[in-house]
Amino acid sequence: MARVVSVFLPTLPTDRIRRADPSLSVETPLVIVARSGSKRWIAAADQPAIKLGLRVGMPAAKAQALVHGLMMIDADPAADLATLERLALWVLSQYSPVVALDSPDGIVMDTEGADHLQGGEELMLSGLVNRFRGRGLSARAAIADTWGAAHALARSTGRETVIAPRGATAKAVNRLPLSSLRLPAEIVASLSTLGFATVGDLAATPRAPLTLRFGPEVGRRLDQMFGRLAEPIDPIRPADIVEVQKSFAEPIGAPETIEKYINRLVRQLCQALEKRGLGVRRVDLIVQRVDNTLQSLRAGTAKPVRDIAWLTKLFRDRIERIEPGFGIEKLSLAAVIAEPLVKVQSASSLIEEQVTDVTPLIDVLGNRGGQRIFRVAPVASDVPERSVQRIAPTADEIGTTWPLHWPRPARLLAHPELIEVIALLPDHPPVSFTWRSKRRRVKRADGPERIFGEWWQRSSEWIAVRDYFVIEDDTGESFWIFRSGDGVDEDTGSHKWFLHGVFA
Repeated sequence: MARVVSVFLPTLPTDRIRRADPSLSVETPLVIVARSGSKRWIAAADQPAIKLGLRVGMPAAKAQALVHGLMMIDADPAADLATLERLALWVLSQYSPVVALDSPDGIVMDTEGADHLQGGEELMLSGLVNRFRGRGLSARAAIADTWGAAHALARSTGRETVIAPRGATAKAVNRLPLSSLRLPAEIVASLSTLGFATVGDLAATPRAPLTLRFGPEVGRRLDQMFGRLAEPIDPIRPADIVEVQKSFAEPIGAPETIEKYINRLVRQLCQALEKRGLGVRRVDLIVQRVDNTLQSLRAGTAKPVRDIAWLTKLFRDRIERIEPGFGIEKLSLAAVIAEPLVKVQSASSLIEEQVTDVTPLIDVLGNRGGQRIFRVAPVASDVPERSVQRIAPTADEIGTTWPLHWPRPARLLAHPELIEVIALLPDHPPVSFTWRSKRRRVKRADGPERIFGEWWQRSSEWIAVRDYFVIEDDTGESFWIFRSGDGVDEDTGSHKWFLHGVFA
């Protein structure tokens, strides 16, 4: 079953203006003014303007009279559409093979087969909204079984993210207002006059009288929302994308036939990439069935590749996810992210150092859940939790190394955990400690190693210190613990003890 995400950008026009002019104060109310002849009205308003009582549709002259210092910008629908297209292409490269515009203020995408790469639906939606916010854009996102339901939920609720469970579309949308059905305003007004208030009210009404009075549009929108009528998403594509396609006179459906044609498409794609000197980093397979529905598979690689056998394997391992239904009439393969591929000449020496290439393993694991693959690299910092960073598994060496004059644990906890300790202050190691409700007796200890706070990071670390000890308990396990403070002056720390790491 397809899962559709609708992204709603409620203040896209004003966000576009603010992104173009970073010097504009966030407290300055901003509105976008549209005009038709001599009539001028507010087409969009940002949050400061809305808080002052301005609303979309309000006459521009009235808004200017109500708010002193109001910034008014003429509407530019072409610029808004261009911004929306750029955002859709970014979403295409990051989240899903099937992405389209939901003009004038949204993006829609089919994430079936791709959400696992983002850690699941909840993490995908929250991450998507946060990344839009990081780009200076307000966004709300909803996921449901149909485009109509996701569109309605994203625009009719005040929450940033909404997830409608699979198969629960009716329950999710029944109480939504009629305006969420994407019907013309005059039809919504007429239905409201007749006493209809929600989608559920309209869905429970016999269809024939509605069709007779309002035409087929009401029934079509209801059927699309509840999944009774397909609403295919026509994917957006960059102008310079490398893409190959195969249409079938007779629909195909057997797994071995699908695999055969995928192999041919991969071969054609690699030939096209070779002409441009490119290798693929992310490739999408779009499956179009005879019922006009789309399925998609996405494969990523850790570095640019043009290996026919390897790319074919990445898709062959997941062919069972393709549901041909009554048959497949078209296959498309697109290199969504392609980068220059430089062939490296092998060394001519008779004695060559054997280097194990782990990128195939990274590719296999990454396509099962791309958020889990990373490499740990050092950072120039004495504070342990700041001395590591996550980088791409195939990233180049950053030139920084960890200091080796003090031992460091194999496992560093994400956050130091409070422990109960019996110790003689200020410089003696613990005699025993209790961690996670288990009391441990200390057999050996080494320390203290004093680490000072980084005052340039936070003023509270001006005189803060930690005293670290490497200790071994009576079972032979080794731990890395520290006392917050120097054991004498309370200004240097709380003098509480924490466990920060475990040695192998």
